[in-house]
Amino acid sequence: MSKVIHYAVLLLLVVGGLVYWWMNPPGIDPITDPRAAEALALVQTHRAAGYPTILQAFNERARILADRKLGLRLGEWKVIKQDEQRYEVRIYMREQGTTQWFERDFIWHVDLGTKRVNAASLPADGLMPEGPESGRAGTPPAGAPPFPPTM
Repeated sequence: MSKVIHYAVLLLLVVGGLVYWWMNPPGIDPITDPRAAEALALVQTHRAAGYPTILQAFNERARILADRKLGLRLGEWKVIKQDEQRYEVRIYMREQGTTQWFERDFIWHVDLGTKRVNAASLPADGLMPEGPESGRAGTPPAGAPPFPPTM
């Protein structure tokens, strides 16, 4: 009876590991793929509205919320290969407002052939600068916040 329980627990662990491996999202580790690392670097160092880079905008947002004693959870940067030249870069952000939590998926498409970064989600679009090199028309209004306002 004891051996049956041991084998059942072992089988359960193996099946659980296989299910976790199968359900894991198809992200690429940027450390092992140099083109994925290049796509991630292009997004993180791209100009942001109101900040020198997108990465600095996220860091400043985290600092501001910490000063206000509000919660923030940033997910990991994920890079997904679309085809030979195109990658998708994502980061998930969950931040505490005054009465509720807000969740945002920031998604960018990167074309390594042209070194172009395009916003593929509304939150990412709000973080991108306006102007001819960003692919968006118009000029940013004075004092526009880089992130959508929270309540």
